[in-house]
Amino acid sequence: MLSDQDLIIPDWPAPANVKALQTTRAGGISQPPYESLNLGMHVGDAPLDVAANRQCLNRWVPTEPVWLNQVHGIHVIDAGTASCMPDADAAFARTRHTVCAVMTADCLPVLICDKAGTVVAAVHAGWRSLLDGVIEATVAKMRQPGSELLAWLGPAIGPEAFEVGDEVRAAFIAHDAHAEQAFKPAAAGKWLGDIFTLGRQRLANVGVQNVYGGGLCTHSNAERFFSFRRDNATGRMASLIWLE
Repeated sequence: MLSDQDLIIPDWPAPANVKALQTTRAGGISQPPYESLNLGMHVGDAPLDVAANRQCLNRWVPTEPVWLNQVHGIHVIDAGTASCMPDADAAFARTRHTVCAVMTADCLPVLICDKAGTVVAAVHAGWRSLLDGVIEATVAKMRQPGSELLAWLGPAIGPEAFEVGDEVRAAFIAHDAHAEQAFKPAAAGKWLGDIFTLGRQRLANVGVQNVYGGGLCTHSNAERFFSFRRDNATGRMASLIWLE
């Protein structure tokens, strides 16, 4: 049974009517290698187990989350008017009780709200979508200046485990020279990237300076988090946000 000990409540100064949750791998019924609160229908887990896990999660949210078919792009949808399982990597909402959700297992989840509590968003920022501008696209849809926004970074692959090639590092630096600070040398032709720093840089580029969270590594904590790079066959966690 999913309990509050299995969940992470973002520690950020969001308005009282903004609610957010981060799941871990604990609290569900899925069997290995998806144990136990796998929320992803697309990873090979038993569909009935995933459905039961989602039903457990639904007790913690006001309505069924708007699940996305995440494609590592930059499309952002209005969760309040979304069709079933839209292709998108971010969602925003201005209507009460519309639950924006993204699923991850190493990629960076970003939750965003405005200081007035009128709009919220959830972003799936894998390195490809992060590079291509999914954060910028989401902030644009929220129609608020960056100075009026707060962001929270959820669990993602940490800087000691996120190994990438020369081409990934070069692509980030070509977009923003400051991205060089997010990489350190590893093996020949390889670099260790800090996806939390990259996320903060992209948020800063659109004026979002109030950024919280970050630093929880999915790869290094197998008991608490799913990690695709570590396990390949694994489940998915959810980052959720809504207006009460």
